[in-house]
Amino acid sequence: MNAVAEPLTIDVVSDVVCPWCFLGKRRLDAAISASEGAPIAVRWRPYQLDPSIPAGGMDRHAYMKAKFSDDVRLAAIHDRLTDMGEQVGIAYAFDRIERAPNTLDAHRLIRWATVGDQQDAVVDRLFRLYFEEGRDIGDRKALIEVARENGMDAERVAKLLADGDDVDSVQAEIAQAQAIGVTGVPFFIFASRFGVPGAQDTDVLAKAIAQARAAQSGVEVA
Repeated sequence: MNAVAEPLTIDVVSDVVCPWCFLGKRRLDAAISASEGAPIAVRWRPYQLDPSIPAGGMDRHAYMKAKFSDDVRLAAIHDRLTDMGEQVGIAYAFDRIERAPNTLDAHRLIRWATVGDQQDAVVDRLFRLYFEEGRDIGDRKALIEVARENGMDAERVAKLLADGDDVDSVQAEIAQAQAIGVTGVPFFIFASRFGVPGAQDTDVLAKAIAQARAAQSGVEVA
């Protein structure tokens, strides 16, 4: 009887208000779909691009104005992301986003979604909610809605959010990512062996998957 192949783990350090992370997720999805071999387990790890944003969030226009004083440069970035997003089925709607949220609660929800294997679906929904629908994903009502949509116990999620569960754990995980040298996201870690920074093209991620599979099976790769 053949032994069951050990799943290949891919840890993705990400923030759900990072448009490059959304792009990176779709490219990773495509790379995984095209890959052959043992199953792949994707684990989403938290990161906050700006933890200083207050719990209630901020007006996004004012926030981006302060961050990018050059409106022309910001528009160019948005246009570039919109073009790249279209190639992977993302309909970025930056003009619909009104709030710049603090994402700590969203990361807590993603952490809890591991229990029923809903993590990937929850991450994808949060990305779509923010970047395509312009919803405030710092709003706990929106997070509870996402939990319910994805088969989680919404009442329990509401209680966990209110009680402050896993705030320290999420912050510690972010600190751990920073300690290993993660300074920007997305950051992909294949088989706990090597990292690939940035929203790389699908073929780059597919090559990294193949390399991780080979390394995991003890095969030397160039």
